[in-house]
Amino acid sequence: MAISVRTVLERNLLFRGLQPATLDQIARLCVRRTYAQNAIIFSQSDPGDALFGVMTGRVRISASSAGGREVFLNIMEPGDSFGEIALLDGRPRTASATAMSASELFIINREQFLPLFTRDPLLTEHLLRLLCERLRWVSAFAEESALLSVPARLARRLLALAKLHGHDTGEGIELKVSQDEMARFLGLSRQIINQHLQEWKAHRWVALGRSKILILNGRALEEMAST
Repeated sequence: MAISVRTVLERNLLFRGLQPATLDQIARLCVRRTYAQNAIIFSQSDPGDALFGVMTGRVRISASSAGGREVFLNIMEPGDSFGEIALLDGRPRTASATAMSASELFIINREQFLPLFTRDPLLTEHLLRLLCERLRWVSAFAEESALLSVPARLARRLLALAKLHGHDTGEGIELKVSQDEMARFLGLSRQIINQHLQEWKAHRWVALGRSKILILNGRALEEMAST
């Protein structure tokens, strides 16, 4: 079931708390577009000219090095939005977005949005919150990569994904993510990810399926994430 444009806007940090009339004005700027599975929504270094909101489907956000190595940064699901920074500064994209399944998105074009932004002072406050949130996320990501062990990084990422995208099965929290995708999230090889997941499986911290990871013992992973 598709989520409404208004709901996505209300959840977005940039727009959360705005007056209904302002949200209605922003919603009227939205254009809907569908993408097939594996379709590229935008590529790293493309012009940053719009914000995107997910109504149906899933979108992967990733970045690549000059040598072609790809790292997954996030997964966006219905209700999530991405591209806020580009909406504001218009600079080239720092990451790529790809539809993981058939998806319907809405798009807010920067040229249409900026006049509204300059007329509403509340957006300035929301902008500052957004930038601070993004800065904290980037700082935590850099600290994690530089200072934590591989098992701690893997445990942290599993717990973070479970919080955002997990499904409670009664037995545990299920994530629809493959080991290859986890490896790309962390910039590591699949073999290393599998090695640690197999160890955790033996301890009954996780269960593994095809493109699925079931977290059975979140407390154990939290302890691992803090080491």
